[in-house]
Amino acid sequence: MKNKDNFIITIFIMTFVLSIAFSSISNVIAASFNELVLFIIMILVIAIGIIFDAIGTAGITAKESTFHSMSSAKVKGAKETLTLIKSGSKISSICNDVVGDVCGIVSGGLGAVLAISLSTTLNISNTLIAVILSAFISSLTVGGKAIMKKIAMKKADSIIFAVGKLKHLLRIK
Repeated sequence: MKNKDNFIITIFIMTFVLSIAFSSISNVIAASFNELVLFIIMILVIAIGIIFDAIGTAGITAKESTFHSMSSAKVKGAKETLTLIKSGSKISSICNDVVGDVCGIVSGGLGAVLAISLSTTLNISNTLIAVILSAFISSLTVGGKAIMKKIAMKKADSIIFAVGKLKHLLRIK
C-alpha cells in the first residue's frame, strides 16, 4: 500500500508542476503573440494531449511477449519498452491523466484568452466566440483521442516501441 501512496503523491506533484509550467508558458505566449499564433499553439497543445493519450493506451495494450526476444537479441530500445509495458498502469496514468488532462485544461485556457482577444479584434460577442471555440476545442480533443485510441490499440507494440527507442536514445531510466 505504501508504494501506491507514493505513486499517488508523485502524480499529484507532477500534475501540479506541469500545470504551473504549462499555464505560465501559455500566459506568456498569450500576452506576446497575435491570434493566429495563439490558435496554432492551442492546436499544438491539443495534439500533445492526443499523442500522450495514444501512448498511455498503447502502454496498457502492448504485448510484453513481443519484446522479450528483441531484448535478449540486444535490440536498442527493447529493454526500455519492456519496462514501459511492465509499468503499463503507471504509464497510462501519467500519459492519459496527467499530461492529457493538463493539456485539456491549458487548451481551454488558451481558448478563453483567444476568445477575449478575438472578440476585441472583431468586435463580436465574447460569449459567441467563447462557445464556438469551446465546442471546437472539445470536439477536436475528444475526436482526436477517439481516433488515436483506436490506432493505439491496433498499433500498440509499434507505438510503445517507438517510445522505448526514444527512452533508450535519451538514456532515460
